[in-house]
Amino acid sequence: MRGLAPLDALSACLAQLPGVGRRSGERMAMALARDPDGLGGDLIRVLQEARTSLCGCARCGSITTRERDPCVLCTSPQRNAGQLCVVEEPADILRIEKSGGYHGRYHALMGRLSPAKGLGPGQLRIQAMLERIVQEGIQEVILALSTDVEGDATASYLAEALKARQVTVSRLAFGLPAGSGIAYADKVTLSRAIQGRHPA
Repeated sequence: MRGLAPLDALSACLAQLPGVGRRSGERMAMALARDPDGLGGDLIRVLQEARTSLCGCARCGSITTRERDPCVLCTSPQRNAGQLCVVEEPADILRIEKSGGYHGRYHALMGRLSPAKGLGPGQLRIQAMLERIVQEGIQEVILALSTDVEGDATASYLAEALKARQVTVSRLAFGLPAGSGIAYADKVTLSRAIQGRHPA
């Protein structure tokens, strides 16, 4: 593909999407270039439509339409307005919603603390979260963050920041995945499952 600047630029752009590497980006670019009026035209149209009609919810950070901002999750009277589930990214909101097990409000931080990537408290939506707790009368904050080092550091930072706010702070339970067994669990997951046990 070297020497075809538009194709190289398209491939490089596609390769930046989550879950798409250099080789997948090249294959996608070739497919779009082969049919610029078909699939390529459709992609241009839907990307343009998404660019003009979609935005991040001003309150929670979830993806919504410009006409519905704040989003339905923030404005629905059927949701528990006293609970706030804090997640790293808008995609996490969609995953939790699909589970059907939570019916409160959300707040996306837009990342997690990561000094290596230059992400400190000022780069995340932490201040907006603290303001919402006061303005909306939140009573419980659920930290639904990753269980890696950066996720744990972010959860610890938030728990400390919330200590003086008179809210209950909890974290998602850790344990064995459904349909799995002890034989397939790593030692950290197994240790957390034992610590997070509950009455049978």
